[in-house]
Amino acid sequence: MAKEDKNNKPEKKKPKFNNYWIYAAIFLLFMGIQFFGGNWSQPEKTTKSQFEQFLRDGDVAKVKIVNHKIAKVFLTQEAKNKDIHNKSTGSGVLDPGPNEPNYQFEFGDEQNFENDINEIKKENNLDTQLVWDTEENLWGDLLITLLPFVIIIGIWIFIMRRMSSGAGGGAGGQIFNIGKSKAKLFDEKTDVKTSFKDVAGLEGAKEEVQEIVDFLKNPEKYTALGGKIPKGALLVGPPGTGKTLLAKAVAGEAKVPFFSLSGSDFVEMFVGVGASRVRDLFKQAKEKSPSIIFIDEIDAIGRARGKSNFGGSNDERENTLNQLLTEMDGFGTNTNVIVVAATNRADVLDKALMRAGRFDRQIYVDLPDVRERKEIFEVHLRPLKIDDTLNTDFLAKQTPGFSGADIANVCNEAALIAARKENKAVGKQDFLDAVDRIVGGLEKKNKIITPDEKKAIAFHEAGHATVSWMLEHAAPLVKVTIVPRGQSLGAAWYLPEERLIVRPEQMLDEMCAALGGRAAEKVIFNKISTGALSDLEKITKQARAMVTIYGLNEKIGNLTYYDSSGQNEYNFSKPYSEKTAELIDKEISNLIEAQYQRALELLEKNKDKLTELAEELLEKEVIFKESLERIFGERPFKKDQENKKLENKEGNDEDKGNQESEEEKVATN
Repeated sequence: MAKEDKNNKPEKKKPKFNNYWIYAAIFLLFMGIQFFGGNWSQPEKTTKSQFEQFLRDGDVAKVKIVNHKIAKVFLTQEAKNKDIHNKSTGSGVLDPGPNEPNYQFEFGDEQNFENDINEIKKENNLDTQLVWDTEENLWGDLLITLLPFVIIIGIWIFIMRRMSSGAGGGAGGQIFNIGKSKAKLFDEKTDVKTSFKDVAGLEGAKEEVQEIVDFLKNPEKYTALGGKIPKGALLVGPPGTGKTLLAKAVAGEAKVPFFSLSGSDFVEMFVGVGASRVRDLFKQAKEKSPSIIFIDEIDAIGRARGKSNFGGSNDERENTLNQLLTEMDGFGTNTNVIVVAATNRADVLDKALMRAGRFDRQIYVDLPDVRERKEIFEVHLRPLKIDDTLNTDFLAKQTPGFSGADIANVCNEAALIAARKENKAVGKQDFLDAVDRIVGGLEKKNKIITPDEKKAIAFHEAGHATVSWMLEHAAPLVKVTIVPRGQSLGAAWYLPEERLIVRPEQMLDEMCAALGGRAAEKVIFNKISTGALSDLEKITKQARAMVTIYGLNEKIGNLTYYDSSGQNEYNFSKPYSEKTAELIDKEISNLIEAQYQRALELLEKNKDKLTELAEELLEKEVIFKESLERIFGERPFKKDQENKKLENKEGNDEDKGNQESEEEKVATN
């Protein structure tokens, strides 16, 4: 509204002056000079044949050749009075003067043109003058010279104005706005449609986050008793477990401004930019308080200070972290701004960032259990056209160790597989094929494998199956295949038991089963191959963990060299002596060799059954649990009757929890 003076008369706004008018005027001036070139009159256009006729009639007094390509014709005084030349007044703004040419035209070769004129003059006994001249368009040349610079300067001014536009901003805002926060402000009505109903499982984490939203909606409920609203919540957990999804649900549920950005948004090559962006972010959040700030992957700026700081390479990141610490809990901090952050590397975060008063709550978002996986499947199955016979309990039990992102990927892959088969609905087999595809990789039926290699692969996989069948604590076998998939030439698929704690005998049985492949090659061919690479990698890590992390070795004792804070990662010295290092290496080797000998003994006793299983595997390429029951008899150890019901031919019961990478990547021959 216009301002009003004392007499209540509205003040008339004057039109705002725009600098672009000046640029437009200069441009039009240059263009006018170029077009007119200083000549306000232009002679009439004619042709070479008409000129020659004028010349024969004696109407031409003088011909001026300009710049070797244009001929300007001057008529005699008598010719100007002829009717044929009355129209030769020119095309310019003014009529040609007495000393201006009446006609002009362009010719081709100058020498031929001159010869034609001389010949006509000689034939008609004319005294027409033939002169040469050179004309320069100074304004046009100047414009051509300056035009590129004018364009470059104009573009530069335009870019600078655009980049410096916008109100406020942090340091450097008037140059590039580089110090301004890159946080996106979400509108719960339009931008975010996710709610807590879309977050399946994660009951404990959901309750914590929902309470934070409730703090902002009904602060009096909590402050009436003297309590304070938490300043921050840190979501910690493995990748794909739903940390960012929880934050989206908060954005969808909270009726307050929600700022979202990544930890890498603070990182910049210019000094001081990160700290400036932190200041600007909290300034915006405080202006709109109560509000929520969500920082995804906060470990990008929240790493512990002083680590691996060789030559001050991360001083800028530390300055950004210091500013974040000050804004979250320092002098003049506004308590109406809640910070929610997510990371899967909480071990590397600075202790000052993790303390109460900054992140009052640390919410651990773990991998879902079987009940939570069922709920997640139900969420991701909503948009799919699924078969009526599909059982979500079955799917949940076949995917131990899967995260929420993995389950979403399984559902999507199953839909793609069903569409590829031109099915009208997504069925059970499509989901099992999807698990195969995700865990093992793409099936490679055209991979060239020699008969000897195929036989070796069959006995290798049969060895895994045989040893795991004979051991009490090994995971129940589901199927064995020698169809190449991904980087593996064969795989043995298991349905592992979901354990919270693992005992030494369980780990030893798993190691023995993993060595069954190499042991089978030794028993049958008396040779070993490189096909056990991933098996050896797995058991070596497992044996080292038993000795150095879990304290499960008698000679080393109840010691652990594991550091949960991550400090050892940056130390150049080992936390034990050279003598202890030799003992550790020896104990690891003894553990592995003992299980290898155990696998050899088991396979020697069951060599005939091993051969029968491998031959059936060579014939069918894929065999299931029923084949082992027929050859070996009922498994001597029945720990889970429910798993037995689920393992059937149609199911193929693949899993990811085992992550049998050592089986899936069995051979890299």
